[in-house]
This record gives sequence, C-alpha cells and structure tokens, in this order.
Amino acid sequence: MRLPYYDGALQPSKSPECYQNIRPTTGGPMGSVQIAELTNIEGAVLSAKSAFPAWSSTPPIERSRILQRAASLLRSRSHELAEIETADTGKPFSETSTVDVLSGTDVLEYYANLVGGGGLNGETVHLREGIWCYTTKEPLGVAGNTMVYKPSEFTPLHAQLLAEIYTAAGLPRGVFNVVYGGGNVGASLVSHNLVAKVSFTGQVSTGKIVAASAAGDMKYVTMELGGKSPLVVLKDADLEVAVDGAMMANFFSTGQVCTNGTRVFVPRNLQTAFEKRLLEKMRSIRVGNLMDSKTNFGPLISREHWQKCIGYIQHGVVNDQATLLYGGLGVPDGIPEECRNGYWIQPTIFTNCADNMRIVKEEIFGPVMCILTYDTVDEVIERANNTSFGLAAGVFTQNVNMAHKVISKLEAGITWVNTWGESPAEMSVGGWKQSGVGVENGRKGIEAWVRTKSTLIDTTGSVATAFTELEG
Repeated sequence: MRLPYYDGALQPSKSPECYQNIRPTTGGPMGSVQIAELTNIEGAVLSAKSAFPAWSSTPPIERSRILQRAASLLRSRSHELAEIETADTGKPFSETSTVDVLSGTDVLEYYANLVGGGGLNGETVHLREGIWCYTTKEPLGVAGNTMVYKPSEFTPLHAQLLAEIYTAAGLPRGVFNVVYGGGNVGASLVSHNLVAKVSFTGQVSTGKIVAASAAGDMKYVTMELGGKSPLVVLKDADLEVAVDGAMMANFFSTGQVCTNGTRVFVPRNLQTAFEKRLLEKMRSIRVGNLMDSKTNFGPLISREHWQKCIGYIQHGVVNDQATLLYGGLGVPDGIPEECRNGYWIQPTIFTNCADNMRIVKEEIFGPVMCILTYDTVDEVIERANNTSFGLAAGVFTQNVNMAHKVISKLEAGITWVNTWGESPAEMSVGGWKQSGVGVENGRKGIEAWVRTKSTLIDTTGSVATAFTELEG
C-alpha cells in the first residue's frame, strides 16, 4: 500500500478510496495506492508551508550537504529503485539501472554543487560614484524550496521510497511531500492558493489546462510537454550512425519519450540503403524477461495507452495507407507466457509517409517510426518545421558547417547533431511552440524556481530630485 507522505511521515487517509496499480508486463495488479483526499492535499501543502521559513534560510552549503547525502543514498539504493521502476513502468532493468535512477541522481548532485558553490548568488553593479545596485535570488514559496510531489497515477511506486531517502539524508520534515491520485488531485494542487509554482510533465492538452489554471493566480509555471520531432538525415551522413540514431529516437523506452524523433527524413536517393540497414538492425531489439540484462524492449505503460498506440498503427495502415515496413498489429515474439496479457506492442516502422498523415502529424508516444523522403535541404527544413510542436530536432551529417546551418533553422528547443536523446544535468532543455514553457536542467533550469529582487543603494547622502525651489 502506498500512502500520502508529508510532515516527514506516512499519513493514512481517512477515506478508504484506493486504486490498484497495474504491472505493465502482465496486466495484473501490483498493489494498492491510496488516493489523496482534500485533507491530505491540505496537509501536504501546509506541511510544505511550515517547513519553508527554516529551510529557505538554511545556508546554501548546509542544504547542499543534505542533497549530496541524498544523492549518495540514491546511488547506494539504485538497484532497489531500478527494480521498482522496472516493475512499475515496464522498462527493462537494463534501462532503469543505467539511465533512469542514475541520471536523476546526477541532476540532484549537479544542483547540490551549484547551490553549495554560490550558483544562486546575484549580481552587483557599480553604476557610478556612490550608487550601487545588486540582485538576490529568493525562493518562490511553498513550491520553491519546499514541494508537494504528485507522481503519475500510472507510475507511483518510486515516490514513497524517494521521500524516505530524503528524510534519511536529513531533509527537514515538510520539505518533500507526496500525494497520489489522478487529474482531480493535480487540479487541487494547482489551484491551491499557497502554491507559488507548478511544474508539469505530460501531454499538450493537459498542459494547457494546468497552465491556464496556474495563470489565473499568476503562478510561475514550467511545462515539459509533447513533441513530434524531426530527425533529418543529410546525404553525406554516416549511414550506420544515422540508423543507430533513428532507432534510439524511436524505440528506446518503447517509444515513450517526449523528445522522440518519430519523423525521420531521409534523402530520396538514400531511402533504399537506409531502410535495408534499419531492417537488419531491428533484430537487435530484444523482448523478454525485463530483469534479463539482454532485454532492451518492454511493454507500454498502461492498457489505455496500449489501445491508443494500437489505434494509431491501425489508422496508419487503413486510413493513411502508409507502407508498413516492419511490425504492425500483434505482439512481438519472445514474450514470456506469463506476460501474454501485458501491454506489449511491436516496434513499428512506416515508410513512404506524407506530411498530412495523422501518424506523421500527431504524437503517438509509442514505438512507431515514420520515414519521409525529401530532395533538398531547404525543403526538409521547411517540412520539419511544419508542426505545432517544437520540443526537439536533430541532424545527421559529416559536414560540421552544414550541421550548424540546419540546426540554426530548426524550430525546436532541444537539438542534437549525430546523436539523439542525451540531456545531461548540465544541459538546459525545454520546448518551443506547443511543446512547453521554460527549461529544466543546467543553470537556466534553476532560474525557474527563484525570483529576482533588485536593490539600488545611494550612499551619496542626497537625492536627485525634480522638486527644488526656484531662485529669485
């Protein structure tokens, strides 16, 4: 049973309302999660509020030490966390143990070092003799230095362990709080008058609702939303590298990555060679026991999402009439017998796609690659940008000058050259257009969690004033 966590402890709800968390590999129940009622939400927010004065005034170096201890505990328990994530999300252990937990820990360490080293210090400017101005970075409030975390209702299991680790590291009671539930719980948090900042990760339609609610009270927001990102292969690209990049951009995490490069643009005269090598490499996608280190492809996160992705594949075949190059409906080979009722889907490739096809225009958030051909660089840039999304984009080429030229014209907040997907803690990332507001990670990322106060000091002993007496 997963329970709300605030004021430094588990807080059972008086309401018996729970939901069953489902294991994606089998479609069977894993355990109960208690849905936060209004008293839990209020308790979590008030817990964060009461912790804020002391925590926000704690010297940065002391806060940094606590976060470093938390990072150390996360690393020491990374195997346990990765097992939980594999069971909860359906991601292979080969992925959760090497990427998910460790990359999250990297971000925590990065900001602990940044804050401890004076990274949130303001600026001081000497304007002229006797006149100085300086800026300070101050926390936003309840959702700045202290927070209430609502994980996705489909993947809630990690949150309680994360809270326990933070508490063990010395984080004061109320700094990190957890509530569970669906959209109604999230809506209650977003609209709460004590919450000063909202950070949301999810699909565009939900993000717009969240942002509109937050805007009503002028709350700060960070929105990391969806995408339909273009991956552009230029004519001089290393074919092996480009194919590897396209596979990572479509099939890693079973395609459930918001930055996925699902529109793969290939020069018309390279289409045959590209597809031939791609089909050869598809044999490297291995389905099986998720705890087996050789397995690198798992099920989708939920039945609802599985139905959505299957619907898109069917639409691609029947309505869009794209050429099905690989995969399609049905389940992949190699699924253990006890997992036949899980949310498995075949990695799928459509080719001879057109820009107006639904599978090309809409975010599927699954392992579905669309291959499109082009003739000129100017043409592919225009088509790549012809979307309401602007999360990510990438180019594969051996010409560095051409790489810079193309990247500069692609309308996306995250771009890659000759690789795909990596976003280290040091790299600020965020979407353009409908794909988000603000950035995460890097020095710019933390700016979204503080507000700037500017102060001008006059030490001359007089005030320059327009209100002086006239002579004579």
